Amino acid sequence: MTVAARAPVDVRWVDGADAAAAAASTPTPAVVGVAGQADRAAARLAIRAALRGALAAACGVDPARVRLEEAPGRAPRARVDDGTPGGRAAWLAISHDGALSLAAWRFDGPVGIDVMQVQPVPDWEAVARDYLGPAAAASLASLAADARPAAFAHAWSLHEARLKCLGRQLEEWQAAVAPALERCACLPLALPEGYVGYVGYLALG
Repeated sequence: MTVAARAPVDVRWVDGADAAAAAASTPTPAVVGVAGQADRAAARLAIRAALRGALAAACGVDPARVRLEEAPGRAPRARVDDGTPGGRAAWLAISHDGALSLAAWRFDGPVGIDVMQVQPVPDWEAVARDYLGPAAAASLASLAADARPAAFAHAWSLHEARLKCLGRQLEEWQAAVAPALERCACLPLALPEGYVGYVGYLALG
């Protein structure tokens, strides 16, 4: 569960409706965020509005021409009506925790994202063993108690970002799945104090 040292990915913070900051030069994977909205229903609407605005800005179209395609059990996608036959497809991922909502998008392959508050997890040992695997559990066990909440949040968020990138649901650890997870490159996110997050992506071909 290690990640190469890389500069954190900047999040384009918007108010949920104005994504002008997400210009066409936005790098990929690109991340937009909405802060200060703890109500989950309102946060869902706000981050989707921000996502439409960001994709519209990147493609030079009106947000009304961006359609989000979401269905239970499937990773979300977007279709941008940019005048080409069938439009332009984008891979999406969305995550919420606390008062933060984040969304990542790419035009060139799958993407995953996860955000998590840093806080004590009383049953961290069992959760790490069951879901993160023996190596991660052993690494967490070796840490001082005051360092463990942040380390757990990093490990968990990284794992979730990779699962979402692969389109997999959270499941108990399977060694056979580890190689696929490792193929997902992951980058840390630049987030407010008390939160950690990662964006994962997979190259096609």
